[in-house]
Amino acid sequence: MSGVEQVARRARELVRGEGVISDRARLRTYECDGLAHYRVVPALVVIPQDAEQLAGVVRACAEHRVPFVARGSGTGLSGGALPHAEGVLVVTSKLREVVEVRPEDQRAVVEPGVINLDVSRAAAPYGYYYAPDPSSQQICSIGGNLAENSGGAHCLKYGFTSHHVIGADFVTPQGDLVRLGGMAPDSPGYDLLGAVVGSEGTLGIATSVTVRLVRLPEEVRTLLVGFASTDAAGAAVSAIIAAGIVPAAIEMMDELAIAAAEEAVQCNYPDGAGAVLVIELDGPAAEVAAEYDAVERLCRENGAFEQRVATDAADRALIWKGRKSAFAAVGRVSPDYIVQDGVIPRTALPEVLAAIAALSESSGIRVANVFHAGDGNLHPLVLFDESVPGQGAAAEELSGAILDLCIAHGGSITGEHGVGVDKAKHMPRMYDDADLDTMQLVRCAFDPDGIANPGKVFPTPRLCGEVPGKHKGAHPLQDSGLAEIF
Repeated sequence: MSGVEQVARRARELVRGEGVISDRARLRTYECDGLAHYRVVPALVVIPQDAEQLAGVVRACAEHRVPFVARGSGTGLSGGALPHAEGVLVVTSKLREVVEVRPEDQRAVVEPGVINLDVSRAAAPYGYYYAPDPSSQQICSIGGNLAENSGGAHCLKYGFTSHHVIGADFVTPQGDLVRLGGMAPDSPGYDLLGAVVGSEGTLGIATSVTVRLVRLPEEVRTLLVGFASTDAAGAAVSAIIAAGIVPAAIEMMDELAIAAAEEAVQCNYPDGAGAVLVIELDGPAAEVAAEYDAVERLCRENGAFEQRVATDAADRALIWKGRKSAFAAVGRVSPDYIVQDGVIPRTALPEVLAAIAALSESSGIRVANVFHAGDGNLHPLVLFDESVPGQGAAAEELSGAILDLCIAHGGSITGEHGVGVDKAKHMPRMYDDADLDTMQLVRCAFDPDGIANPGKVFPTPRLCGEVPGKHKGAHPLQDSGLAEIF
C-alpha cells in the first residue's frame, strides 16, 4: 500500500462523510488556485472539520513521508496552493468559526477558513473592523491571508496581515498542535509567529488566528479622480505623499483596466480617462476635511480633469467595485491572463510604467495596470490567449521581464501575492546562494523532511541538507539540536 493510500485510510477514520476525496473527476476541482495558468491534480484531498482532524491528517503525512499542501479559498495568485501530484491537499474551508470577538481588547479569534470580510462583519456591531482588505476579501480566507501576508488597498496606512496577526494555533509539519503568540501585544523569545506569517504554507498550517481589530473611523471620504495619463496621476500621488498626507488608500488603474472594469460592473468612471485614482481618507472628521481640501487641490494642480466624492455608502461601494473587480474584469477582454505582483519605489512609477508599455508593444502582449499607487505595489495584468501557439510562453516571459524591472529599480518580486510556484525561479535574481541557503535553514528547522508545500518559494532543487559544507541527507541544524524548535 502506497503512502498516499495509507494517509487516505487514516483520513477516513478521522474525517467522516464527504471529507476525503480520491475520485479523479472530483480531484480536478482542486487542480489550481487563482493562478489558473499552473495546474496539478492532487493525489488526495482531505477537508477536516476541526483542528484535531487536521493535525491527525498531517501526522499521517509525516509518518508516511507524503507531501501536503494547505488550501483555503483558493484565491491565491502565485500558485501557492498548487497541489502536489503525489501528495495530499488539506483544505481548511470548513474551519469557519468566528470563535471570539473581544472589543475591550481590540481582538478577534477566528478559524482559518473564516472569510476576510466576515471578520469585519462580526466586529462592526462593536465599532471595530479588520483592516487588511485584499481585493478578494469577499471570498479569501484568513488562513490564506496569513500564509501569504496579504495586503490590500488600505495597506498604505494600515499595513499588511503581519501587522494585524498577534497569535496563531499552528500544526507543525510533524502534526504537533502548538500556540504561537497570543492576546498580549508581544511574546518573549524568538518571533516564530513572524516566521510563520508569510511562509506560504512551507512551515505548517494555522488552525486558529488571533487578529488585531481597528476602531471604525469617525469619517470616511472616497474620491474618484480622472487624469489624462498615468504620468499625471503618478505626479498627483507623489504630491499628496510629499505634503505629509497618508490616505487610507490610493489606487490607480490605467485605460485598459478601466475599460475592462467598466464593461464588467458599469462603475461609471470618468469618460476618456487615461488613468484614475481612487483615494480614500479616513479618521477624525476635522482631519479628513482638511486632508480632503489639500488632496483636491493637489490633484487639480497635477492635471485632474474630473473629481468626484462619494455621496453615500452605495456610491462609495460602486467606486470601489470598479477597482476590486479589475482582476476578474479583464476576463472580459482576454481569455487568459497572468496577474503579476511586484514592488518599486513610488518615485520610479513613471519610468517603470513606460518600460512596461515598451515591453508590451515589442512582445505584442497587452498589459493592463492596476496597482497600489501609494506604496508602489504593481499588479500588471498580462493578457494572452493560450489557444494561440506561443502566446502563453510569451506572456510568462513578459511577466518575468516586469519582475526584472522591479528588481532593477530597487524593488521586489512580490508585494502581497507571495512567491509560490510562479516566482520561485526569480528568487535568485533577488538573493544570492548564501541568502537562499540561510532562509532554507529556517525551513528545514520546521520541516526537515520537506513535506510541507514542497517546490514553493525556493528554486529547486534546494532540499534540507543541500547547503554548503553538508552532505546530502544531513539536516544542517540537527547536530546542534536547534532543529527541535518545538
